[in-house]
Amino acid sequence: MPTYITLINFTQKGVENIKEGAKRLDAARQAFKAAGADLKTFYLVMGQYDAIAISEAPNDEVVAKLALTTAAGGNVRTTTSRAFTEDEYRKIISSL
Repeated sequence: MPTYITLINFTQKGVENIKEGAKRLDAARQAFKAAGADLKTFYLVMGQYDAIAISEAPNDEVVAKLALTTAAGGNVRTTTSRAFTEDEYRKIISSL
């Protein structure tokens, strides 16, 4: 399955309700699973972003649905990028 990296920033609402963050993360994992995706890892980070998530999903449409559903909760803003593994990278550049 394709891999995706999501950069996460908490909204004001998300920070105000941060004590519920673990419960929201559990709900997100369940939503990913129900959509046929897998939220592989989650990191709380310091710097420009508040958290980073690594996930796998069958396709971009599933990831878009999950991102929109998550955003609708109002607790985070996200930026998601498709990540290519080293093997995928090698395949891509070998065809140039």
